[in-house]
Amino acid sequence: MHKTAVLNVVGLTPDLIGEHTPFLSEWTGSGRMTPVKSVLPAVTCSAQATYLTGEMPDKHGIVANGWYFREMDEIKFWRQSNKLIEAPKIWERLKAENPDFTCANLFWWYNMNSTVDYLITPRPIYRADGVKIPDILTKPIEFRDELQDVLGQFPLFNFWGPNTKIESSSWIAESAKITAEKYDPTLTLVYLPHLDYNLQRIGPDHPGIKIDLNEIDSVCRELIEFYEMRGTRVILLSEYGIEPVSRPVSLNRVLREKGYVTVREEMGGEILIPGSSRAFAVADHQLAHIYIRNESDIEPVKKILEDVAGVESVLDDEGKKANKLNHPRSGELVAVASPDAWFTYYYWLDDRKAPDFAPTVDIHTKPGYDPAELLIDPRIKFPKLKAGFRLLQKKLGFRYTMDLIPINGEGIRGSHGRLASSDLAGPMISTRQTDFLPDRPMEPTRVYDVIYNHLTK
Repeated sequence: MHKTAVLNVVGLTPDLIGEHTPFLSEWTGSGRMTPVKSVLPAVTCSAQATYLTGEMPDKHGIVANGWYFREMDEIKFWRQSNKLIEAPKIWERLKAENPDFTCANLFWWYNMNSTVDYLITPRPIYRADGVKIPDILTKPIEFRDELQDVLGQFPLFNFWGPNTKIESSSWIAESAKITAEKYDPTLTLVYLPHLDYNLQRIGPDHPGIKIDLNEIDSVCRELIEFYEMRGTRVILLSEYGIEPVSRPVSLNRVLREKGYVTVREEMGGEILIPGSSRAFAVADHQLAHIYIRNESDIEPVKKILEDVAGVESVLDDEGKKANKLNHPRSGELVAVASPDAWFTYYYWLDDRKAPDFAPTVDIHTKPGYDPAELLIDPRIKFPKLKAGFRLLQKKLGFRYTMDLIPINGEGIRGSHGRLASSDLAGPMISTRQTDFLPDRPMEPTRVYDVIYNHLTK
C-alpha cells in the first residue's frame, strides 16, 4: 500500500487559491484540482461522513451537524461517537483487505471510540464548578500526555469562539508530524479548520481574508513538504465553500408566533421544549430540519415556511428523497435558505427572555448551530476587561458565565449548508496523482474512491 495523508482544509475553494496562497497555487498547479459537488447539507459532519463511507446522508445517517434525537426528546449537536455513522468507513474496508493497514484520524469528526488505530480529538474536562479545561482524547490513551508534553495544552479556545486563530490548526499539523514519526500510519486524516472562522465572521469578500489564506498556506506547505519527504502521497480536500450572507432568518420565532413552539421559563430565560412542541426547527447554517409531531401539521407548516423571506425552498418527502436526505433522523420537512440568508436557532421573542446560554460559547447546549459564537457583542464597551474579570472568577474558583457574544446574528457575513452557487465556490480535491481525479466536477461519494485508489494503486 502507498502511505497517504488527506488534508481537510475547511472552507478552501478553487476561487480562494491564488496570490495569497502561493504554495497551494504552485502545488495544485503541479497536479490536478477538481471541484467536488456539495453534499446537502454542505456542513462538516455530513460531508466528512460522505467522504469516508462513499454514501450520502440517506445511507450513513449524518443528516447535519446535529439533529433531534427522537428517542431522547433532545436536540444534540456535535456528538462524537463514531457509532453514529451507519455505514462502513474506508479504513474498515482497507483493514479487512490488508491486516497491516493502519489509520490515524486527527480531529475529523465522529472520532471517539473509532475503529481507527490512532486518534486525536478534542475532549475538554468539564469540572463540577462549571470550569472548562482544554484537553484531548487519544488512542492509544497515553499518547495524550506525550503530545501535550511536547506541544503544550491543546488550544481549545483558539479552536472555536471569538478568539479563534491559526494556533489550533498549527497544533493539529504538528500533532500530525509527531503521529507520523511515532506510528507511521498507512492513512492519515488531518483536519485543518482555520479558514472556517473568518470566512463566517467577515465573509469571503473581505480583504482581511488574505491574512487567513496566507496563514493556512504556510501550515499546508510545512505539512505537505513533511509528508512528501517521507514518500507519502497527499490529498488536499475541503468540505464546502463559504459564501456571502447578509440576513439571519429565525424559523423558530415564526413557528412560535403561529403557536407551534413550546417554551418553559427557567429563572427568567426561556428554554425550547422540543418534545412538547408541535413543530420546531433545528437550524444548521443554511439548512434546517423541521420536526413536526402531527402529520396533519406538515402541510400547514410547509406553507408557513415557504412564505418566510429568506427561505428558498422547503423539502417534503419527495424533496428529501431527491436530495438523499430521506433518513429517519431528518425532519419531516427540510428548509433551505436563500443564497444571502442563514438560519438562526433563536426561538425567544423578547431578548430579555433569552436563555442564559445564549450569550456564551456553548455548542452542546444550544438547540442549533450559532455562528455568533465567533463574535464579540459590539454593545460591550470594554470586552477585554469583561473577559479578564470572567477569567479572574474562573481562577478564583467561582462559577462564572463568559457572556461575551451577541444574541443576534447581524454580524455574520459568511455561511454554508446549501449547495454551492458554482464549482469555483464549492469544495475541491487536489493531488499530484493526476490519474485518480477526473477532469470535471465529481460527486462527493467519489472522494472515497480517490482515497482508496491512492492507497492501493
